[in-house]
Amino acid sequence: MSTLYDVTKQYAYSTGKTEEYSFLDIEYEHKAGIAWYSMHASPRPCFTLDLLGELQHWLESVDATMASNDVRYIVMGSSVPGVFNLGGDLNLIAKMIRNRDKQGIMDYAMACIDPLYLAHTGLGRKVTSISLVEGDALGGGLEAAISTDVLIAERGAKMGFPEVLFNLFPGMGAYSFLSRKIGAAKAEQMILSGRLYAAEELYDMGLVDVLAEPGMGRQAVYEYVSREDRSQNGFRAFRKAKQHCNPVSYEELLQITTIWAEAALNISDRDLRMMERLVSRQSSKVM
Repeated sequence: MSTLYDVTKQYAYSTGKTEEYSFLDIEYEHKAGIAWYSMHASPRPCFTLDLLGELQHWLESVDATMASNDVRYIVMGSSVPGVFNLGGDLNLIAKMIRNRDKQGIMDYAMACIDPLYLAHTGLGRKVTSISLVEGDALGGGLEAAISTDVLIAERGAKMGFPEVLFNLFPGMGAYSFLSRKIGAAKAEQMILSGRLYAAEELYDMGLVDVLAEPGMGRQAVYEYVSREDRSQNGFRAFRKAKQHCNPVSYEELLQITTIWAEAALNISDRDLRMMERLVSRQSSKVM
């Protein structure tokens, strides 16, 4: 996957190894056992192939060096003010649909679920994965956020799945993760409504685990880590048990995203125009 991204920024690992990224900010807090990875895709804060390649590479690198570093928590966030992630690269997806590029669409879908699954499984249950949502998390952005072990969101953050507006559905894990956490009926309602939810509402529904005041999300992460550290054996063992009872397998994600890829090729020109209008809305978020 190294061909998917250019490298310009350097970050040193605890092992002394240097990794270079353009669309991720990496920060290690060794005493707290936290590795922060903050997204800032360009030209829009969505899941571009470049960002997806870097996410996959970094997560694999952390996994490979787990024995020689002290990371116990990985925290996914954003360096873009007011935005966590706006979801799929709709500009790219629309172009591939217009070109009838079925293989390209499927390759993109798999590039989405690969890093998502690594985070969901806590790198093989070696770490606790946390999402810190301090701004809008839409479509694939929300799928990524709900894939982690813990979702921490600041009050006022907006989240939802707009895919139904252009006649698709969120196909990279939304139903798998939602149905296991809030139940099948609420998951279906949330996906098919296309509406945005405030973090406070999703906290009441049980989707958001920790609700933080605006600007206090990072502090909420520290407080959660301190709480889990006191009973880490119990927390980690419980998560393993939960995975055995109702697992989300890679095969499940792959089958669903294959359905999504096939459905993408069936949407109309009208739907494509709506998708392309949403690209402009994505761009306006960072202008």
